[in-house]
Amino acid sequence: MVRVFFYLVSIVAANVITAAFAPLHVGMFIVPMGTLLIGATFIFRDLVQNKYGRGKTYAFIGLALVMSASVSFLLGDTLIIVMASAVSFLLAETTDTEIYTRLKLPMAWRVFYSGLVGGFLDSVIFVVIGLSPIGANFLPWEAIPAAILGQVIVKTMIQGLGAVVLSQVHHRFDKKVAV
Repeated sequence: MVRVFFYLVSIVAANVITAAFAPLHVGMFIVPMGTLLIGATFIFRDLVQNKYGRGKTYAFIGLALVMSASVSFLLGDTLIIVMASAVSFLLAETTDTEIYTRLKLPMAWRVFYSGLVGGFLDSVIFVVIGLSPIGANFLPWEAIPAAILGQVIVKTMIQGLGAVVLSQVHHRFDKKVAV
């Protein structure tokens, strides 16, 4: 259950950090601070799936969705932000789960590729539905590409780092088993 705990805590922590800290502005990019944890949530979800299977993983995704939306609402997010977060979370997590399931590659590559797509979907959907003039109108249309790209870059970097770590862990584990 440690994997599930890290998965759920990373999602709640991402919401809390996003609410507590102003977004990071790096050049033209806008990155909510919680984005640093969102890339990790995809990795933790993959580890949960390895341990408990796809069916139970969907139950954990459902629990995480309820927790995430509840925390977001309790922290004062508007209903449109809560909805955008829930929709982007649900679509990104289920897409990540299905890609991870179907790829026939080493685990590190499955984590990277599924997380890459999940992170992209999460970024686009949340920014467009939640932050653009369609949603809460926090960002003007001209800032939307920078907000999406900033999140995608950070999530991709986290996914890449996670894939490297997982690859090294598996390599060392395989070495110990072979001895």
